[in-house]
Amino acid sequence: MTGDGEPGQRVAVLGAGSWGTTFAKILADGGADVVLWARRPEMAREISESKRNSDYLPGINLPRSLRASSSLEFVLEGAEQVYISVPSQSLRENLGTIAPLLAPDSVVVSLMKGVEKGTRLRMSEVLYEELELPSERVAVASGPNLALEIAREQPTAAVISSESLETATAVATVATNPYFRSFVNTDVIGTEFGGVLKNLIAVAIGIVDGVGYGENTKASIITRGLAEMTDFAVAYGARAETLAGLAGLGDLIATCESPLSRNNTAGRLLGQGYSFSEVIKQMNQTAEGLSSVAPILELALAVGVEMPIVSQVAEVLAGTLNPRAIAPHLTTDPTPQGE
Repeated sequence: MTGDGEPGQRVAVLGAGSWGTTFAKILADGGADVVLWARRPEMAREISESKRNSDYLPGINLPRSLRASSSLEFVLEGAEQVYISVPSQSLRENLGTIAPLLAPDSVVVSLMKGVEKGTRLRMSEVLYEELELPSERVAVASGPNLALEIAREQPTAAVISSESLETATAVATVATNPYFRSFVNTDVIGTEFGGVLKNLIAVAIGIVDGVGYGENTKASIITRGLAEMTDFAVAYGARAETLAGLAGLGDLIATCESPLSRNNTAGRLLGQGYSFSEVIKQMNQTAEGLSSVAPILELALAVGVEMPIVSQVAEVLAGTLNPRAIAPHLTTDPTPQGE
């Protein structure tokens, strides 16, 4: 149910980091009329005039039609679809400024993969709450989407999810081009939690990589990690098959296997013996997995789901577990169990 982007459809992308800029490129290459919001005027100028974002996508030529501005009013004016790509923990404060500028029937699409600390809400839930939008005007995008690879136009696929199939289809139609294919579903919970949870497993993979463990260890953690992700998401109302698709398994493989993954990189530094605070200092972009560990474990506890891998990641972050002690089974229970 996808096709070429509708020529000239006016869309806004908020957030000019690597993923926001890449998604703006996807939409522009699909034929949409895209304006990208950059917080810093000098970055907006570089994107508009040089068609480059040297801070986040060095060496990538952006579409000639792509425009950028540091004025939210300008970016949002007349936008039929609004894609938001800001760090998950600062989403709520940004929405206060955005709300009065939205067109009355615009669709808002979350490109973020995180859970809000304190409230433990998914990003779509924060959108519903702050923007007071009905569910049919909100969609989420997820999948095996490493920004730099897509910016280089390497073929990939994603999932657009909304409680309204009509909305998901409308967004997927615009977010499709020759190198980027969007599929649709109505399982927002599974699609969003897939994007959040795989980051936590990727941190674990990074840790064992940093320690020097090999492919068997990583394969065991990926496989058991998918089971953890599925148990958790299903407990919150997701469909198991969503976690076996692009938004779950697909995203998990890409994030765990790639040195481009921020979460994998953060884990690798932890595995090499750097402390949590040292890792934060070394990362020039947000590794969403690090800030989602605590709220996810709180949510797991609330429904009685055990998450041994994520729990051990939390212990490594807290400095109470030696990274070398992380193991694929991640449990002290010696009793044989079914897979």
